[in-house]
Amino acid sequence: MAPTRDAVLQVLSRITLPGGGTLTSRDMVRALVVEGGDIRFVLEAPSAEEARALEPARAAAEAALRALPGVARVSVVTTAPAAPAAKAPSLKIGGHPTGQPAGPQPVRGVARILAIASGKGGVGKSTVSSNLAVALARQGRRVGLLDADIYGPSQPRMMGVNQRPASPDGKTIIPLQAHGVTMMSIGLMLKEGEAVIWRGPMLMGALQQMLGQVAWGELDVLIVDLPPGTGDVQLTLCQRTQLTGAIVVSTPQDVALLDARKALHMFETLKTPVLGLIENMSSFVCPNCGHESHIFGHGGVRAEAAKLGLPFLGELPIDLDTRLAGDAGTPVAAGDGPAAAAYARLAAGLVAGGMA
Repeated sequence: MAPTRDAVLQVLSRITLPGGGTLTSRDMVRALVVEGGDIRFVLEAPSAEEARALEPARAAAEAALRALPGVARVSVVTTAPAAPAAKAPSLKIGGHPTGQPAGPQPVRGVARILAIASGKGGVGKSTVSSNLAVALARQGRRVGLLDADIYGPSQPRMMGVNQRPASPDGKTIIPLQAHGVTMMSIGLMLKEGEAVIWRGPMLMGALQQMLGQVAWGELDVLIVDLPPGTGDVQLTLCQRTQLTGAIVVSTPQDVALLDARKALHMFETLKTPVLGLIENMSSFVCPNCGHESHIFGHGGVRAEAAKLGLPFLGELPIDLDTRLAGDAGTPVAAGDGPAAAAYARLAAGLVAGGMA
């Protein structure tokens, strides 16, 4: 039988702290979630120094909760309030990458990593990424979303978040939560309208930080929204991270498919599995008369997948609600309607196929 919230709090009330008191008596437990056998919460300390001193208590809390009947997973993150804005930030994003063991490396706590790619811009890759993340969360998956489109980060707007992530020690980055998804974007570290003017090594360093220094917790799947094309970020991700695979998004017309083939060739060259193709903007249904039209053609991505022997994961419509929802910061997949249903089918297919 799954544990109750009261049972979890009772266990936490027995975890003592340096200087006296317990986790609950000193009111350090935040964002407690008890879902079936999964338990997640944050320990918020008054300062970064006290957050570091909490490590024995955090480990004791995890061990005690794992001993409860019915508990499958426990995820505890320790944090502290961000430094006052008037002070220089202790966390800096961007810089030359640090050394790591040879070969692709896993991301701690993350079971699967899906790279969402496109050969060119304008095909809706970022819209697919945010909505797929939300749709997977609605399927009960623990989902992370990393906006790796460093020159054009759009996920903060699409997911409706604008806070700068906190860092208790100048190294660990505490991600934000939105619509049931844990997310991080370089856009959250910049002033609005500020451009990223970096060469390749700084891009690689920033990606390394956002994968390795973010406290992702325990995730079933991390969605990585890649930049369009076949550049430094794609190369770094594929060569230095253990990817479950890539999903390529394209619109149906021939011009888009020309560039999608280049993305597919890149993944083949880098020996990254391609899990399938998605046809975005596949059809448009007039909201006034109900007539369905194919503005960008129809079926081109399905035919390309069949030609290459790759899975075709599904068709997604183009509609006004999707655009309005993304601009408003609430992805259309978080609601109801034909577009939300299309994303729900896509997410269910990935879960059923063991990809998410």
